[in-house]
Amino acid sequence: MNFRTCSNTVLTQTRRGFLQQTSAGFGWLALAAMAGQRVYGQQGSEPASRYVNPLAPKTPHFPAKAKRVIFLYMQGGPSHMETFDWKPGMVGKEGGNHALLGPVLKFNPSGQSGLMISEAFPELAKHADELCLLNGCQTRTPSHSQATVALHTGNDMFVRPSMGAWTVYGLGTEAQDLPGYITIDPPHDQGGAMNYGSAFLPATFQGTRIRTGQQALPNLDPHLSLSAQRRQVDFVQKLNRRLLQQHDPANPELEGVIQSMELACQMQISVPGVLDLDREPESMRALYGLGNNETARFGTQCLMARRLAEKGVRFIQITHGGWDHHNNLRTGTLGRAASIDLPIAGLLTDLKQRDMLKDTLVLWGGEFGRGAYDDKGNGDGRGHNAKGFSMWMAGGGVKGGMRHGATDETGAEAVSGIIGTHDLHATMLHLLGLDHEILTYKYAGRDFRLTDVSGRVAMEVVG
Repeated sequence: MNFRTCSNTVLTQTRRGFLQQTSAGFGWLALAAMAGQRVYGQQGSEPASRYVNPLAPKTPHFPAKAKRVIFLYMQGGPSHMETFDWKPGMVGKEGGNHALLGPVLKFNPSGQSGLMISEAFPELAKHADELCLLNGCQTRTPSHSQATVALHTGNDMFVRPSMGAWTVYGLGTEAQDLPGYITIDPPHDQGGAMNYGSAFLPATFQGTRIRTGQQALPNLDPHLSLSAQRRQVDFVQKLNRRLLQQHDPANPELEGVIQSMELACQMQISVPGVLDLDREPESMRALYGLGNNETARFGTQCLMARRLAEKGVRFIQITHGGWDHHNNLRTGTLGRAASIDLPIAGLLTDLKQRDMLKDTLVLWGGEFGRGAYDDKGNGDGRGHNAKGFSMWMAGGGVKGGMRHGATDETGAEAVSGIIGTHDLHATMLHLLGLDHEILTYKYAGRDFRLTDVSGRVAMEVVG
């Protein structure tokens, strides 16, 4: 910095000198303290001793009821009136397009709670006493793309971190040889990678995409033997850590490179074992429906999710498409439900048998619901509806065998127990032991959070 005296003489002053000579040197003391924090731990022989893995488990804000989330995303917007929102008094009216359309599927009382569940889910109905139906859900827009991005990120207008990324940012992960956030077969449209990205959060918190099939994770096979590759990685990591020590001990980008390279090396060993479903006994494969062509794909995804959860992965998402029923409402809903009913029931059974359901939050739902009116005039299709729809939760500290919220008599709009997108996220974070108002990240001069400036925890569903 340059200063000009009254005699017009230019004096050059360094930042350190300025801090030492002003305000009694308190600025210099603060700088020295921060510098000391940055070099803390550098006295050891190994520079990596000061490195803190950003994915290391973190203490929640308060005791958590859930340790992990398995999100079953139904892309397209399932009809709540054909799945989990019982409307016994709703009768359709004769007429053409946009006439009121009554439910096209039957509902049955299920479990000791008598929860009303559609005939489309006979196996899931056996777990009625574990389910908490959220019949008062709402979102801002009936557009697939915007509603999908809003469900995943809390915002339908700007690029924001996904709820999985926020979860791992807040809690880290217990799986040190796997990513903290894994998404299985995510859709390429309706937002694509935005739905599992980290936006302005560090990239280490973003979702890792894997697929069902022979090659779940591309480029996983090493080109060298594991021992030779380990030596190569160790050498590169040594150079990275030396660079980190000599130039910028707190460089987040270089720290991220070190962490991601180490994780990638570990995943080459861990991922094939975790995703090798052939190791499962035949009884477990049958529980998830792997031997049935109709249920095999989603059953594989659910079994993969359980194995990943068991290994400590914090947030797991499965996507199931084809729920956009403007036509073929009856056959389409029955068909889509048949492919997931047994696998989801198997997942809940498996988690409960392993004593994991109590601390695993299972969340089911789509980006919005369907309308109360006949969309095409043939009595077999519904349009989009953002004002009222259903989702459900199970495990993870929620009350089972209950229905929370309701839509009006036609199913068109939520009228009680309303849960908007921010409310859903706030409730999910609360179950994980995170205060949605405290979980923030400073970016571009302001503190951001998953729930923006709103969000209410639905304490009515918390057990």
